[in-house]
Amino acid sequence: MSIVIIGGNECMVCQYQDICKKFGCKAKVFAKKQGMLRKDLGNPDLLILFTNTVSHKMVISASQEAKKKNIPIARVHTSSATALHNVLSEYSCIQA
Repeated sequence: MSIVIIGGNECMVCQYQDICKKFGCKAKVFAKKQGMLRKDLGNPDLLILFTNTVSHKMVISASQEAKKKNIPIARVHTSSATALHNVLSEYSCIQA
C-alpha cells in the first residue's frame, strides 16, 4: 500500500516513514510542499492531510487532485505520530 502524507513537522519525516513501514506501507512525505503537487502526488492508496500544518490553499489543492484520481483522503488535525498511527490502523482495518 502506498501513502502520501502532506503536512506535518519536518523533523518527524523519518518517524512518519518508519510508522508507515510498520504497517507495511510505503510513504512519501511532503512536510513543506512548494510547486506542482500534481506531478509529485502519483496514485497512492491513501492521502493523509495534516491540516494544522498546511495552508488552506494547499488542503484545497490536494483535495481536488485526490478527487480527480479517486484517492481516499484522511484529514487529521494534529500531526503527531500517534495521530498517524491511529489513521493507519483504522485504514488497514477497512482494507483487510
